[in-house]
Amino acid sequence: MLLAGVLIVGSATVTLAASQDYEFQPVSTDVKRGQGSLVSVRLIDKRSGKAVPDAVIFTTRMDMAPEGMETMTTPVEAATSTQPGVYAFKTDFAMAGDWRFKLAAKVQGEPDTVQGEIVLKAAP
Repeated sequence: MLLAGVLIVGSATVTLAASQDYEFQPVSTDVKRGQGSLVSVRLIDKRSGKAVPDAVIFTTRMDMAPEGMETMTTPVEAATSTQPGVYAFKTDFAMAGDWRFKLAAKVQGEPDTVQGEIVLKAAP
């Protein structure tokens, strides 16, 4: 009976994950300044190191917080990506410099929202 309890507890800890088990990573941190710039990010399961396909990204925000200008924002629009686990976006980088990209997503089977932010460098 003790063994059955250990097996149940052990299997529960293996299958449960938390939002901290996932991470957004930039495909490239260098982007081109101007209109229609393409930004691609990977959503990684840190436990396996594999990309997570089919997440639903429902919040995005691009701002210049790293440059001390958090109120300087630009719209972000979803774009098509051909790679599983890679999510693409179009945005307009009006100024060269560092931009913060904040994202929030739902991963299938996970109750918590996965949130992350990356810093991109827009060059002329």
